[in-house]
Amino acid sequence: MAVTAPSTPWLRRFHTSEPGAMRLFCFPHAGGNASFFHPFSARLAPRAEVLVVQYPGRQERFDEPCIEDLHVLADTVAAELTTWAGEPFALFGHSMGATLAFEVGSRLHAAGARPSTLFVSGRRAPSVPAPGSVHRACDDELIADMKLLGGTDTRMLDNPELLAAILPAIRSDYVATETYRYRGAPRLDCPVTAFIGDADPRVDAPMARAWATHTTEEFQLRVFGGGHFFLVPHLASVVESVATVLDTTGDPQAFTQS
Repeated sequence: MAVTAPSTPWLRRFHTSEPGAMRLFCFPHAGGNASFFHPFSARLAPRAEVLVVQYPGRQERFDEPCIEDLHVLADTVAAELTTWAGEPFALFGHSMGATLAFEVGSRLHAAGARPSTLFVSGRRAPSVPAPGSVHRACDDELIADMKLLGGTDTRMLDNPELLAAILPAIRSDYVATETYRYRGAPRLDCPVTAFIGDADPRVDAPMARAWATHTTEEFQLRVFGGGHFFLVPHLASVVESVATVLDTTGDPQAFTQS
């Protein structure tokens, strides 16, 4: 069966899903693109309909200007997802994508589209300040920070031509992430699950547990071995956790483990 692309440049669908499957919107990290979630989608298909947000300034949207304000980006994405949020849906974001997923979820909730659950990965709670000035650093320092976090193929970072192509979007995402300030919002009324790596230089357990203050429902924290991109080597376990939560919030028949 052919995969039908959504009718918006903001979303990518890599795999088909079963009728009635929970819709899961995924939000990439700073400097990331929709393809990062292809393996994630492959493991969840066909039990979930995974739709990945594609930010401007990368891949097929390379010629579009990046958005350097997470609140503006959240406004834009929420407006794009409104027509796709009429059925039960969940949100998953990694790093910058976790903050964006929360902000988008808050906007959708205010518009009457309640998320079934929110998954946040590798990110401190929005209410925990995350000061940073890497976006103002020189290219070498920015690249060094990316290498510290991992997640980007070092062959790309060591290739001048490829680096020149991807660095503007990466720096723009650093601007968006490091200048983000939480403006306050009503607590979500859906469960929140946080995933972190025990050696992540950006977030520790107390920072992640603060996500509990942003929901009126159940909160749980899963800690894995590894750094900021722990979910790459632990993909199978993360997907299993996601599927288990979706099983309790969506249609049980759609998520029965085979």
